[in-house]
Amino acid sequence: MGHAVYTLSDPRAVLLKEKAAELAEATGMDREFNLYKNVEKLSPEVFREVKKDSKDICANVDFYSGFVYKMLNIPEDLYTPIFAMARMPGWAAHRIEELISGGRIIRPAYRNVIPEQGYVSLKER
Repeated sequence: MGHAVYTLSDPRAVLLKEKAAELAEATGMDREFNLYKNVEKLSPEVFREVKKDSKDICANVDFYSGFVYKMLNIPEDLYTPIFAMARMPGWAAHRIEELISGGRIIRPAYRNVIPEQGYVSLKER
């Protein structure tokens, strides 16, 4: 739950929720889908009460993804690699932008652990 940019609604989560509803009906997992819907509905209120914070939160794209993977019979061991593969282009783009702009644009916890490598032109690869 929650996203730094999407506070009222994550459009990706909305679409994934629709697909999750279709899959739940097709696979007989309506009851579990209803649990997800209830958690999504109750979470903002619980977060406000527990954290004493009025910040709005919503379901993010990852909220329904594991459930969708389960309904598609994807092995649990693949959930994390799928999660990472989906983000690699964005991570790479952020890193390239960081190098080009000369400033830090990603989370401060980032630490490069490989030596810097020079650019190799396409002809030399």
